[in-house]
Amino acid sequence: MKKTFVLVVLFVLPLVAYLFFASGVNNFGKLPTLTEQVEDVSILDASSTLQDKITILGFLGRDLEIKKGNAFNLNQKIYKRFYEFNDFQMIMVMPLGTQPKVEELKAELGNLTDIRNWKFLFADDEAIQYFFNSLKTDVLLDDNMGTPYVFIIDKDKNLRGRTDDEDEGTKYGFNTNSVAELNNKMEDDVKIILAEYRLALKKNNARSNRQ
Repeated sequence: MKKTFVLVVLFVLPLVAYLFFASGVNNFGKLPTLTEQVEDVSILDASSTLQDKITILGFLGRDLEIKKGNAFNLNQKIYKRFYEFNDFQMIMVMPLGTQPKVEELKAELGNLTDIRNWKFLFADDEAIQYFFNSLKTDVLLDDNMGTPYVFIIDKDKNLRGRTDDEDEGTKYGFNTNSVAELNNKMEDDVKIILAEYRLALKKNNARSNRQ
């Protein structure tokens, strides 16, 4: 009886564990695409792009003093956990004239973490609205050209989100007012899209090695 137990522990359980994890990888689900081919941020700033980047996109607006808490929530709950991944970036689209406020915010964020992948782009209201409309979401910008919601954009400039969210059904963005939403939903979705690209890279490498 003891020998049988030892054999199960040594051989059967590792095999079951392997099959379980292998099955999980093979059946890995992608984060749904909600809007294909949004406009590139290069129309606002030629030195920046969404192409070939995993981007967290936000619009903090002119009332940056009020939205600072949103930026800090995003920094602590999302950015700090993922900024070291290749091709990950955080882009905030800001109205012209907010440059001094942004410099203050960057200094405060810089006291908390390495902000090299935080990017702030500046444009006039009309250009911001045009770019925002290309996301085709159910979210609106306020009069200060801001929103507490941020969006996940993949390397092909597609907006990713949820089609079966338990609270909203179709979920285009994540509310940075809510630490719980960042912790319980957005973090999971960023992990999914990062894992999706890692899995695709592994498959491509394996295919190249076989050739």
